[in-house]
Amino acid sequence: MKVSVITVTYNSGKTVKDTLQSVAAQTYPNIEHIIIDGASKDNTLEIINKFPHVSKVISEPDKGIYDAMNKGVSLATGDIIGVLNSDDFFSSENVIKKLVAQFDENIDAVVGDVRYVTPDELKLVRYFSAEKWHPGKFRWGYQPPHETFYLRKEHYQNIGLYKTDYKIAADFELMIRMLYKNKLKYKYLPLEVVTMRNGGVSTASIGSRLTLNREIVRGCGENGISTNLFFVVLKYFNKAFEYLNPQKKVK
Repeated sequence: MKVSVITVTYNSGKTVKDTLQSVAAQTYPNIEHIIIDGASKDNTLEIINKFPHVSKVISEPDKGIYDAMNKGVSLATGDIIGVLNSDDFFSSENVIKKLVAQFDENIDAVVGDVRYVTPDELKLVRYFSAEKWHPGKFRWGYQPPHETFYLRKEHYQNIGLYKTDYKIAADFELMIRMLYKNKLKYKYLPLEVVTMRNGGVSTASIGSRLTLNREIVRGCGENGISTNLFFVVLKYFNKAFEYLNPQKKVK
């Protein structure tokens, strides 16, 4: 099976080298790495051009990260598609090999675990496991880690792409559409798939969190899940325990 890994970049010169190296180091032989760059003004493209494993690079202005992801999905020729952010990296050299091994004729998607680290020292601050996640948790604002979500390409073609009128939670809405509304069959892989630098748009400010939670409620409503802001905000109490008690669960 061919795997397409999509990375969206914009002025990512400080971190994208780690991303690229982690893809280049994968032991799985059939990987297509697609870079969608938003016309970076730093040295991002210079760094990308040093990695011959990269299959395709597009650098042009876009309408936001989800528009860029859609460009990548549309260009992808793999059987399976996943997204690796430009400040994240695969946690080991065998990640893609182990992900692909989970797919059989009955499995549409695979999810795994994520390690959150400090941006510079890469010190563990939170471990997010999808082991106990199930589609019923969408109502409470929980999704499996999008960074570990690998899906058969045919479902993007048949069910649709990321909705670009969402500012922050289009990945949440897409996974509801795939795993809840259309009941695609997924498998949990007990593996630390991605190391993710802490931070990002969704946690940048109180305003960003409010936008995120409102979009989560909207995404649930559009896909037949009854919820409200109160239910969604409750998830932060559980997240607090994850930060206080990060666990090392590399498998």
